[in-house]
Amino acid sequence: MENNYILHKWLNGEANEDELKQLKSSPEYAAYTKISESASQLEAPVSNSKKNYQAIVAKRDNTSKVRKLNPFSNLLKIAALIAVILAGYLYVGSLDSKVQTKIAEKQTFLLPDDSEVALNANSTITYNKKKWTDLRELTLDGEAYFKVIKGNRFSVNTPSGIVSVLGTQFNVYARNDLFHISCYEGLVSVAFNDTIIKLPAGSYLQVKNGILTDHTSTSKSSPNWALGESSFSNAPIDLVLEELQRQYPIKLTANYSNTNPRFTGSFTHGDLNLALKSICDPLRLAYTIEKESVTIYAQKVQ
Repeated sequence: MENNYILHKWLNGEANEDELKQLKSSPEYAAYTKISESASQLEAPVSNSKKNYQAIVAKRDNTSKVRKLNPFSNLLKIAALIAVILAGYLYVGSLDSKVQTKIAEKQTFLLPDDSEVALNANSTITYNKKKWTDLRELTLDGEAYFKVIKGNRFSVNTPSGIVSVLGTQFNVYARNDLFHISCYEGLVSVAFNDTIIKLPAGSYLQVKNGILTDHTSTSKSSPNWALGESSFSNAPIDLVLEELQRQYPIKLTANYSNTNPRFTGSFTHGDLNLALKSICDPLRLAYTIEKESVTIYAQKVQ
């Protein structure tokens, strides 16, 4: 019989004489006897449940204090939160909206009154949506073609002057010191340097450095750039190449000569090689294209 089983019976006082004899012959018997004697001397602690309960209640009363709610304080917090949200809404509503195009990018969009704007490459328009119903006014840096819905005065502010209409179609170019306007429908009012000029449909006006340099007629019904082409008449080559770099994401180096030839003609926005050929051939210039780098130089004399 296993000693563990006999040990169990012995501890419970159930072992018979033969089993006890077998257990005593075991080498572990002395250790069993010592454990049994030690355990018999142990006493369970006396539990005073009433005293323990009173101690728990006293501790709870000391640590847990009831805090009275102040409904007025909560209302103030809610009102403050609403005020912050309202202030944020009003602030955001007062900000100007901005539409911006990158190099070789054009964008057409509608203003709050459904007037249509076509924005040429590398141009920016800013306006305020919230005030638009009362004040149809925007700021232009670059070039844009407008189809304005009839209504109250519509104004385009530029660094060189202001173009105002009631409802018409027109194009505005405002870059650096050059400012020109083409009117295709209706009547446009152009203000610059204390001068106001009424520009009817079929008219073109150009201002450079605040001085009127051209005021002629035009037979076009829309700007060429909106059709994917840039056109020039007796324009400095530097101005033409600036526009080329707006329509194509290139790095341009020009080493043609010390002179500044003038260009009359057009170039496409859809094919860089064809565009360069259209510019360079009439001026007897050559060019090379290497990835995004373009070099223009004077042709060698044969």
